[in-house]
Amino acid sequence: MTKIVTHYIGDLKTEAEHIQSGSKLITDAPIDNNGKGEKFSPTDLFATSLGSCMLTIMGIAANTHNFDITGTRIETQKVMAANPRRVAELILDIYLPRNDYSAKEMRLIESAIKSCPVANSLHPDIIKTINYHFPQ
Repeated sequence: MTKIVTHYIGDLKTEAEHIQSGSKLITDAPIDNNGKGEKFSPTDLFATSLGSCMLTIMGIAANTHNFDITGTRIETQKVMAANPRRVAELILDIYLPRNDYSAKEMRLIESAIKSCPVANSLHPDIIKTINYHFPQ
């Protein structure tokens, strides 16, 4: 079990500490919701966690099956909706560093993306749009 302690530090900012590692992060409310947008917002972290989770599970699959995904990046766009205010869609552009992955490696990559715990924890109403990009 992981423990994270979060404190409200004023001015619509929070500070969260990952107890096991001591790592800390600060959030700020976004500009469109009364904040200054000086840090990641809570919903930015929500969106970020999906891309980070996908890359982590892809990395585990690559290590297990002896191929490399180093240099892969995911660019995530968060689309908000109102009434109630919520994340409506996450658009993920996955940039793979090479285009010579075998069919098996691509199946492993796609399976990892679909099986990450964050993806499996999202409400089904949240649209996940995934686009793959390969170098030319």
